[in-house]
Amino acid sequence: MDRLEEFENVIGYRFKNRSLLFEALSHSSFANESRHRYRSNERLEFLGDSVLSIVVSDYLFENFTDIPEGELTKTRATLVCEKALYHFGSEINLGGYIMLGKGEELAGGRERPSIIADAFEAVIAAIYLDGGMEAARKHIMRFMPSDVLGAVAEAYDDYKTILQEIIQKNPEERVEYRLVGESGPDHSKSFTVRVMLNSNIIGEGTAHSKKSAEQLAAKEALRLMGWTKK
Repeated sequence: MDRLEEFENVIGYRFKNRSLLFEALSHSSFANESRHRYRSNERLEFLGDSVLSIVVSDYLFENFTDIPEGELTKTRATLVCEKALYHFGSEINLGGYIMLGKGEELAGGRERPSIIADAFEAVIAAIYLDGGMEAARKHIMRFMPSDVLGAVAEAYDDYKTILQEIIQKNPEERVEYRLVGESGPDHSKSFTVRVMLNSNIIGEGTAHSKKSAEQLAAKEALRLMGWTKK
């Protein structure tokens, strides 16, 4: 119970029904090996996935009114994928609180992305069942990156699309990519591309393909505009 209370302190939520948290942190390997009839977190994971999707969808719908449906879908997928949930779970050392069977423990289960991501969704469901949607929303939103579009661009390496969406809000502006240099032997050429906003250079990138150079140029432009951190 001390570990459960410690985890409550970490996430900033106090359960009225702590058995929900116990279930959320119970991996199937632990439930299967236990002499008690404990339930694993698999059912909670199923519910948490839906709660997470609703909260993120609502957040994107309300805050990114100029983004079309296709891009909203891609953005949501980036924020709720296993990689993102593993990262969120790692922020609170979730792996250190999950109850595992001996075999899974020895196999490195505490660091396994799928186990941490599943437990993250299960914890969302436990909070939802214990405290309602607003409690679950508050918990989820603490993990949302401050630069959502930048995070999506990082995940998809699709900086050109993000840059275009920003610029097209001003119909009089035009983005153009210009090849300004080539170097190296034919089998290993490097290309330098500049991205122009009207007649102004707003970014430059060099890579071994023109497409990659364009993406790096767009990334540099986004960084200078404050949309990405790197």
